[in-house]
Amino acid sequence: MQHPLLLILVKVTIFSLMLAIGCNLSFEKMRSFWRKPALVFRALLAVVVLVPLVVILLLKLFNLPPEVMIGLALLAASPGAPLTTKRSQQAGGSFHYSASLQLTLAILAVFVTPITLAIFTALFASISPKVAILEVARQVIMVQLLPVSVGILMQKFAPTFTQQVAKPLTFIANSLFLVLVVLVCILGLPMFSKVGELPLVAIAIMVIASLGIGHALGRFDDDTRSTLAIFCIARNFGLALFIAILNHVQQQVIPTLVAYLILGAFVGVPYSIWNKRRLAGLTQEN
Repeated sequence: MQHPLLLILVKVTIFSLMLAIGCNLSFEKMRSFWRKPALVFRALLAVVVLVPLVVILLLKLFNLPPEVMIGLALLAASPGAPLTTKRSQQAGGSFHYSASLQLTLAILAVFVTPITLAIFTALFASISPKVAILEVARQVIMVQLLPVSVGILMQKFAPTFTQQVAKPLTFIANSLFLVLVVLVCILGLPMFSKVGELPLVAIAIMVIASLGIGHALGRFDDDTRSTLAIFCIARNFGLALFIAILNHVQQQVIPTLVAYLILGAFVGVPYSIWNKRRLAGLTQEN
């Protein structure tokens, strides 16, 4: 997991996925999302506030090893995984809603991530890493904000060209995503047993509670409910790993990050299948 090629693959995958989102999402669709303050408020409340609050409660209730505490804090402080739009679509979620929320979280991560980590550091003495705020902001800008902005600008100034490259770009991004998932599973499975039973219970509770928060705060009348649920459990693994490397704690927290990735998929996939069938049933009834 220390190999620099893995970090390069993570950055390239994130960049390509975000560029694909920018090329496929119109600026007007994003503006329409931002014009719905109640929808935006519920989404940010669930992803940015309530999920970290769940983690704080878990760290207070469970006597977890410091490395597990740091790993969960990094995940709680890293919302808006670049792969989430794809995952929410697999759950039957709205592409425009999920992509708009993805961009909003990418922008806010510049502020949300260091502030959230500062709160965890103040509350728990075991969480010692200091956040390199400028490095975190630069990382978010380079691999998330920049490619999305480029994609949106391409739509505005070269719409014909963008329309031609959008599908191939999406295919390449999805292929890189698949390669990354397979590689992380191969490298991470041997580390899964190092986490311990109690930390695995805490991680499972975090995953299930996060999914429940998103499902409960999502709207009842459309497919944004499943999107918000997936966004709550899909933390930004790449950003969390990057911050861990900045603070030289990657070897200690990687087992926790991998365990969350596996348990998140274990819970998220059945939910996605169930929700997609639910939406299909509602469509047939109407």
